[in-house]
Amino acid sequence: MRLLHTSDWHLGQSLHDFDRTYEHQQFLDWLLALIATERPDVLLIAGDVFDNANPSAGAQHQLYRFLTAARERMPHLSIVIIAGNHDSPGRLEATSPFLELFDAAVVGHVHRRADQSIDIERLVVPLKNRQGAVAAWCLAIPFLRPSDVPRVDHEGEGEHDAYLAGVAELYRRALAVAQSRRQPGQAIVAMGHCHMAHGKLSELSERRIVVGAAEALPAGIFDAAIAYVALGHLHLAQAVGGRDHIRYSGSPLPMSFAELDYPHQVMCVELDGEAVAEIRPVRVPRSVELIRVPKTHASIDEVLPLLEALDPGVAADGPAHAHPYLEVRVRLDAPEPGLRARIEAALAGKPVRLARIDPASSPRGDAPASSAMSLGDLERLAPETVFARLCEQRLSGDPGEHEALLGALAAAFAELAIEPAEGAST
Repeated sequence: MRLLHTSDWHLGQSLHDFDRTYEHQQFLDWLLALIATERPDVLLIAGDVFDNANPSAGAQHQLYRFLTAARERMPHLSIVIIAGNHDSPGRLEATSPFLELFDAAVVGHVHRRADQSIDIERLVVPLKNRQGAVAAWCLAIPFLRPSDVPRVDHEGEGEHDAYLAGVAELYRRALAVAQSRRQPGQAIVAMGHCHMAHGKLSELSERRIVVGAAEALPAGIFDAAIAYVALGHLHLAQAVGGRDHIRYSGSPLPMSFAELDYPHQVMCVELDGEAVAEIRPVRVPRSVELIRVPKTHASIDEVLPLLEALDPGVAADGPAHAHPYLEVRVRLDAPEPGLRARIEAALAGKPVRLARIDPASSPRGDAPASSAMSLGDLERLAPETVFARLCEQRLSGDPGEHEALLGALAAAFAELAIEPAEGAST
């Protein structure tokens, strides 16, 4: 059985107010061609299908046109979609009766019965092979809020531990259902949209789900009986905890300039009976480039000649939606009221879109040059990230002390019920 694992499409996302419909369509067209070539049995979409809970009609049209075309090209294809923290669970699930006709299962949220017990059965989805026979089972667990998880009573347990214990218990119950239903030779795979411990974040484009990363889950919540774990939320494709079968596929497009060098990809997974035979990344071609000039902040007098000499590598008479995005990094020693006008003049006639000017103040006194941070970067960073950087700068050499302080900050936020800012995009 062959699985195709992807996530974090963020349909409807704009990059610094530039519409990205063209780029998303290029990805979806490429994915259709890949489905025709690879002939997977199942397509797994691990959350954040849309960029926000109220997606535009155009973004919804892109999704449903893709699903229809995928099923037309590959009539045997099964599809499983879970909601991410950006998605509206109700909006995704509203289309379930229609999508079931295409053998597509959508799990937006955890359902509860009249007695408030969790309907675990709805989270366990059979996966059919191209012959139409059930060949595997999927634990389709969407983004989980604290109210979604079962309460596991342990004395002395804090809110953070209760959430992690509840998530682990939900996966345990879903696994038990899958094991009771599967036949010999049928694999079990799991899906999730979550932040795993030690997962590498993209600071400028990923919204933390809980302040202080208190929601970070250990890889140990996934039982050894699970052959493959298809994750969403983190935009960098990566394995988790040194376990090759627990994977983030990553986002197919860079969601910010922080992701300029990410190897965007989807995962092709071969199952042989109950086990994984192969996990193979397939790179997603980038239809529109992101350019950063210069690589590190420099004075305006150094930057302007670089912009004047810039060759974006695309035809000047080509469509504007295919022109590269440009971030200009400038170090300022004093206020520069005419900064944007000077930059735009240097770029006159060039087929680029000036997406972002990233100003940074020159370091002063004995502060190291690496500590210079732009105002644009600062406003996107979570408070605990700023705090962590200050710890690194001012406390020398004791990671344990850093961790203790970060834990105290997370506890203070939780006690004050401070919510994270809703500014960045994951």
